[in-house]
Amino acid sequence: MTLRLYALSCGWLSAPLGLLLEGESGAIRIPVPCYLVEHPRGRLLFDSGLNARLLNDAAGHLGRLVRYFTPELDEGDLVSRRLQVLDLDVRDIDYLVTSHLHFDHAGGLGQFPDTPTMVQRREWQAAADADLIAANGYVAADYALGQDVIQIDGEHDVFGDGAVVCMPTFGHTPGHQSLRLRLDGGDVVLAADACYFRRSLEALHLPKVGHDRAAMRASLARLRDLQHRGARIFYGHDPEHWASLPKAPAPVV
Repeated sequence: MTLRLYALSCGWLSAPLGLLLEGESGAIRIPVPCYLVEHPRGRLLFDSGLNARLLNDAAGHLGRLVRYFTPELDEGDLVSRRLQVLDLDVRDIDYLVTSHLHFDHAGGLGQFPDTPTMVQRREWQAAADADLIAANGYVAADYALGQDVIQIDGEHDVFGDGAVVCMPTFGHTPGHQSLRLRLDGGDVVLAADACYFRRSLEALHLPKVGHDRAAMRASLARLRDLQHRGARIFYGHDPEHWASLPKAPAPVV
């Protein structure tokens, strides 16, 4: 079975490096990736990037988070616009898979009012709890939209053939998930924020903040095991890795 994978560049963020790699100094500019997966039985978008409100009112939308993250976003960086380079409309997407509900991964959900999103049940529940919203830095305006949400528990085989599998990588948030793809050239894992950078995986180097540090370490260890067994890990925000990937309309694979 042939899958197609496309990388969509959906803006940038600047942040203190020590926030993303504990103990480091300085600042870093990181990409905001989204990925389109084409399966014979449908199209799936993994993460949806930033909210259009950041174009004009980043402080109003992000609140206290704007002290740590400076977004760079143009109209052309909205995921709905990025799909147009593939001659696709938001109505052509059958499923959204949301790694977690942070603003740079769930911010584009509102651009897909008729498309169901798959999210881990424990993530959805955490993002509805006032205390956990505050503790985990969720922005409810990104996801509390009344759309169809498919709450899943643990691993979930999206098309029922093992080609596209949601896999829990808890820790960064209560219900973070990554996406495992079975491609002709071998498995690819879209790690999202379970693994920000190549350095995160090589040294099991944790960020400064996260919901559950023990779970974060376990998720990194699981990703490293998959890598040792031949899987390619696509890091969540690694500028060097992102630069190495072809961008849509060219496929990654």
